[in-house]
Amino acid sequence: MSEHVSAIGVFGQFAEDYLNFERTPRKSVFWLDTMEFLCRRLGNPHLSCPSVHVAGSKGKGSVAKMISCILEEAGFCTGLYTSPHLLSLDERIGTASGPFSEEVYEASVKELMQSVRSIKPDELPGARPVTWFELVTLLGMLCFKNAGTEYSVYEVGLGGRLDATNVIQPACCCITRIELEHTEFLGDTEEKIAAEKGGIIKPGVPVIISRQTEPVKDVLLKIAKERGAPAVCTDSMSNISEVVYKSRLLTSNDSYQLQKNRQFSCVNSPFQMDFSLSSKAFSRPLNISLAMAGEFQAENAATASLAAKTVLPGLDEAVIERGLAKAVLPGRFEAADLSGTQFSTIPALILDGAHTVQSVKGTVDAFCRLFLHEPEAPFHGARLLFACAADKDAERIAPLFKGVFLQAVLTRPGEFKPSDFSRLKKAFDSAGIEHIACADCIKAVSYTLEQAAERQEAVLVTGSFYLVAEVKKFLMASRSHSFSR
Repeated sequence: MSEHVSAIGVFGQFAEDYLNFERTPRKSVFWLDTMEFLCRRLGNPHLSCPSVHVAGSKGKGSVAKMISCILEEAGFCTGLYTSPHLLSLDERIGTASGPFSEEVYEASVKELMQSVRSIKPDELPGARPVTWFELVTLLGMLCFKNAGTEYSVYEVGLGGRLDATNVIQPACCCITRIELEHTEFLGDTEEKIAAEKGGIIKPGVPVIISRQTEPVKDVLLKIAKERGAPAVCTDSMSNISEVVYKSRLLTSNDSYQLQKNRQFSCVNSPFQMDFSLSSKAFSRPLNISLAMAGEFQAENAATASLAAKTVLPGLDEAVIERGLAKAVLPGRFEAADLSGTQFSTIPALILDGAHTVQSVKGTVDAFCRLFLHEPEAPFHGARLLFACAADKDAERIAPLFKGVFLQAVLTRPGEFKPSDFSRLKKAFDSAGIEHIACADCIKAVSYTLEQAAERQEAVLVTGSFYLVAEVKKFLMASRSHSFSR
């Protein structure tokens, strides 16, 4: 490897030559036989340690991170595979606490590239080309094997049944909340989508099912019964107390000043969410503090806790509590770091990649409870920066922002993801929300942050992980510019 380019960087350049459905989605192009072929060729790295598999429409990344943190807190080296990444591919492939060593990535990248480059086209099943996501998933599996992980947790990319991750043989599966999404690929009803996501359920393997609508639950339970998979429904197996938000933004002027100076990071969150979780699976109620905001995260924590107890029945409840307290994910209600930028007077800049109706609703509710509705709040106005991909339900999402923000700034979700900008503007017009439309994403980010800094307004950035990534890159560039002056 070049000493100036990381192994992950080399892999990223290599993988760019392969079909990337995250950037250019296509219908009827998903299969598992290519992935099975590649795994066999590499010695089945996906079988190197027990695994947990997580699918769903919302919350699957959070649940995967929570489970990995609990297993790591229990003393196990735990690999974590999630998507998407915001700034670097190693966000997808690492441990519960961060990236692997460069040596692990270098050995894994070298092994993968050599193997793939030696494949003859007629060896591939159906002569179909290898895809970008298959390569990234394979790299994760190789990293877990080469790092000697004792457990691994995989988040499904799209759907479940034909997702590249579905070659694993997990010790436990989880299916988080399901709603209409990716309908052109997964089906036009929640039941059809549930059937695709339920495709991760394996014969005899326990499955933890988050709270669902009755039709969706029926589909998942039917699949589980047909496959002899013991099923646990989170809502019937556990009870969550009233959620209490706590924020160092709101408790004192001193804390507010600290937050203005951005002395908190995503890991040392300026807010937390407290609740108790009881279940007959636990020897006592769990007292949980999460650095992830949104009441739906309490449901995710219940699913993750039950999954951890399923994999490790003797797991101490205190280990679960400590593991959950450590769980954070970039772009999931992340309090952005504004230190070293010209925007440090913004009292709160929240980055959240929510892009479905229910997930955006949860994000807006959490934002309001933390930053707008508390009487002690040190500021009383907020600004929205929003973008979404063309396949998102802009007409149902837009009304969720009504009456919350002083102004919405609409833009496109970065350089790669297709969007329907005119449709988005019409949706906000119909919802009666004051907005400014700027198709240039970077200009929209700059305008939003400059206005918020001048008026000391809170900001919510949501609708797309691609938009969140653009804001993070903009802040990095702003910080570098400030330091260079």
